[in-house]
Amino acid sequence: MSRTLFVTTALPYANGSFHIGHIMEYIQADIWVRSMRMAGHTVHFVGADDAHGAPIMLKAEKEGITPKELVARYASERPRYLDGFHIRFDHWHSTDSAENVALSHEIYGALKAQGLIETRSIEQFYDPVKGMFLADRYIKGECPRCHAKDQYGDSCEVCGAVYAPTELINPYSALTGATPVLKSSDHFFFKLSDPRCVEFLQQWTTGSNRHGVRHLQSEVHAKTREWLGTDDGEAKLGDWDISRDAPYFGIEIPDAPGKYFYVWLDAPVGYLASLKSYCAVKGLDFDALLDPAGSTEQVHFIGKDIIYFHALFWPAMLKFAGRKTPDALNVHGFITVSGEKMSKSRGTGISPLRYLEVGMDAEWLRYYIAAKLNARVEDMDFNPEDFIARVNSDLVGKYVNIASRAANFITRHFDGKLGYLGDTAALSAEYARAAEDIRAALEAREYNRAIREIMAHADRINQAFDAAQPWVLAKGLADAPQEQRDQLQDICSRALAGFKALSVMLAPVLPALSNRVARELFGATRDFAWTDAAELPSQVAPFKHLMQRVEPKMLDDLFEPPAAPVEAAAAAVAAPLPGGEALADTITIDDFAKVDLRIAKIVNCEHVEGSTKLLRLTLDVGEGRHRNVFSGIKSAYEPEQLIGKLTVMVANLAPRKMKFGISEGMVLAASHADEKTDAGIYVLEPFPGAQPGMRVR
Repeated sequence: MSRTLFVTTALPYANGSFHIGHIMEYIQADIWVRSMRMAGHTVHFVGADDAHGAPIMLKAEKEGITPKELVARYASERPRYLDGFHIRFDHWHSTDSAENVALSHEIYGALKAQGLIETRSIEQFYDPVKGMFLADRYIKGECPRCHAKDQYGDSCEVCGAVYAPTELINPYSALTGATPVLKSSDHFFFKLSDPRCVEFLQQWTTGSNRHGVRHLQSEVHAKTREWLGTDDGEAKLGDWDISRDAPYFGIEIPDAPGKYFYVWLDAPVGYLASLKSYCAVKGLDFDALLDPAGSTEQVHFIGKDIIYFHALFWPAMLKFAGRKTPDALNVHGFITVSGEKMSKSRGTGISPLRYLEVGMDAEWLRYYIAAKLNARVEDMDFNPEDFIARVNSDLVGKYVNIASRAANFITRHFDGKLGYLGDTAALSAEYARAAEDIRAALEAREYNRAIREIMAHADRINQAFDAAQPWVLAKGLADAPQEQRDQLQDICSRALAGFKALSVMLAPVLPALSNRVARELFGATRDFAWTDAAELPSQVAPFKHLMQRVEPKMLDDLFEPPAAPVEAAAAAVAAPLPGGEALADTITIDDFAKVDLRIAKIVNCEHVEGSTKLLRLTLDVGEGRHRNVFSGIKSAYEPEQLIGKLTVMVANLAPRKMKFGISEGMVLAASHADEKTDAGIYVLEPFPGAQPGMRVR
């Protein structure tokens, strides 16, 4: 029976480019969507940028642009990633849209009418310099448990303690360095602890959809049991703060000037907003499509880090706003590299664009991800050696190898015509059953099992081909009896029938390659459907190269950061200055504005034991704490020469882990290109009157 499905992935936050975790999730969802479409189901697959919140507002402010401009910049990148990895959303939208404003207002109004919105006065830390309330991530200070410095406002990264921001010792704003003050403000709360919500969530989290598939995987269900409390009704749920005070980039709450919806309220509403925008484009009835009593199934693919919002807040919001609730949350784990959490500094991060730029086939990654994923909430590991082995062995050595060998015999000796000896009903039925098994495995998101079964079929096809030794039959074929010719044609035709069936089974995983196989090799005029696996081919075109092998150097290039771009023409004409160093490439004022230069006072300086180049500087940048910076100026200064001096530092340089400790910035100094032969190194020193924390513009 044909089904209608509304499918989404988690909305990426629009303050950065896609990373490999995004691509893994989108590939997982895209494989599932393609498989469902091949079965004849109607799927509306939509995505959107999560465009609101303080981080976007603050990053845009730092870059001297508007939040909308920042969001637009990252939105313009999306097609390169999605098209590059053959991820086919029907529609891509933004939470900063008219549809999302309207739907957020409607849902909020419905919850309010149900008596589930409450206003309370709360005390929060407020930055008097920035003029805004501070989220936990923007408050730092000394851990009240282990007394580690510079810990965030909700938990300590050193001892793991969890606490309230007000418990921090000597707290300061991570935005300005100012000491925050406690200030009261009225906030709006969604009463998730209401008995109606608790009762509904007890039922929904244990429930199943109309096909008998549970809304939640067992691991996710177990987690919701912890949050919901015991089965006797004693809930542990707290009410959810859904508002933020201005300044804030988001959707203003109706009849509450200066109050905005917290981003996690309007972000999931963005799923509906994207679908509504798509419906308007396609002429579909949005309200009828998502009628709570209708047959449309709502399916979300998300990562394990956002279960709380999607398994509790989101279904409760929808239920008590009178809207359709989700039919399934498909939750996946994280992606690691060679067993380690991804890290650019350790060389274990994978840039999706870098992957494509070094010439790696997008479908290699799609296949590898499918071979590693299952329906459980488990992390997936990318291992370079395993990646090379799987792609070269499975896709090239087993799958493509069938067609390259069998098609050449058919085109050379039989003008591309396939012929089978005996009854073919059993062969057709075998591939129909195999395709149905693979379809069921993909629908259940047991991708790794599907891949194992596909490759087991490929092994059997190759073994039968080798056992029949068609190359022996092909010798002297011009003078051979018709029986020998028929036997050769049958052997190769059966191998190609198997190859076509495998191509159908791999179509959701390798859409571009299967499309080529369908059209170029078997003369189809459309993409494969699941039923095509049982249709034995009668003609094959001359074989064309389908896929190259992975070269180890590609993986080396993938993990090696690209060289900085150099304009050849500019480099050729740039005249060196007396110090022997040419001027750098031209930048814009926007480029310069990204570098935050601050006046710093050197409150202490000391030698670094074990280093012949470094001094350890303790700097006061006017932020209520001291910074530790290592600087390679030991050849030019003794520590006592620098203590008490003012200098200039790069304050927004990412902290760098060094052998001797963490360096939290960079002190500016002047020198010629070759410090060994020229006058030396000169730390910059501002005129008297400058104060720590002043910005250099």
